[in-house]
Amino acid sequence: MSDSRDMQNIRLTLAYDGTDFAGWQRQKDARTAQEELEKALGTMHGHPVPTVAAGRTDSGVHARGQVANFYTDIRSIPAQRFLPALNKLLPRDLRILGAEEVDYDFHSRYDARLRRYRYFTACGGAPDPVRLRYAHFIRRRPDLAVLNRMSSRLLGETDFTALSSARDESLSRSRFVHEASFRWEGESLVFEIAANAFLLRMVRSIVGCILDFEAGGRDGDDFAALLASRDRSAAGPTAPARGLFLWNVEYYATPTRPGRGAYWVDRAATGRDAADDEATDEDGSGTGRLVPGLGFVEG
Repeated sequence: MSDSRDMQNIRLTLAYDGTDFAGWQRQKDARTAQEELEKALGTMHGHPVPTVAAGRTDSGVHARGQVANFYTDIRSIPAQRFLPALNKLLPRDLRILGAEEVDYDFHSRYDARLRRYRYFTACGGAPDPVRLRYAHFIRRRPDLAVLNRMSSRLLGETDFTALSSARDESLSRSRFVHEASFRWEGESLVFEIAANAFLLRMVRSIVGCILDFEAGGRDGDDFAALLASRDRSAAGPTAPARGLFLWNVEYYATPTRPGRGAYWVDRAATGRDAADDEATDEDGSGTGRLVPGLGFVEG
């Protein structure tokens, strides 16, 4: 890899059909979106090129606006040319939608201000197989007003222990939710949520629980009591992955930590790759836990 002064930082916007991926993050003996992207980048560069992303989507979860960045020593082509070049090398279920050069210190995960997810539920009737590939299915049509009375209880700083996975290693279970609401799009029920970060399977747990509570005649106060209880056993089921999409990611106007770029390039040069980047604290302590409040994943 070239001297860091010769590198440019490339930001990619990606979309993928998560059906046949075991999530975003590279894993041993499993096909992932990160693995496919890094294979394509390695072919272009002739050496390994690590990537980092805004969020580590779980197995089966889709993306319309995932963001990843990498450092390249190829200076002979404009940044935007990575879009067609990579798409020629990538499988059909993973596409690059945009490519641009960004500030050397930009980091896809740590500079994200807000992440937005949408969850799709097909309601009633007999949906066609294509819809079922990308949506949860229930036979009834829920009461939208009841759903939104519950979703309104998510806004602001909230402890999501009652709607988190036992496998989540985050130091804090609190997240700040900017938007959360249900709406109808034809026969599809769409839940949209935007937050600073998410816990493992948090959105799917929210959707599954709210739908279960509404079906059982419970309302906003019951849902608020669940959140306050911090009792995961009292929550409803987790909705399936196929209905969930990482929709888009919004960023601060400037990188949040000057000098970060050189730090990450040095990690790559010494063999600390993207998987390490996302599995340890940013300071390199290697705890396997995440910086409080930043979060890392949804699925």
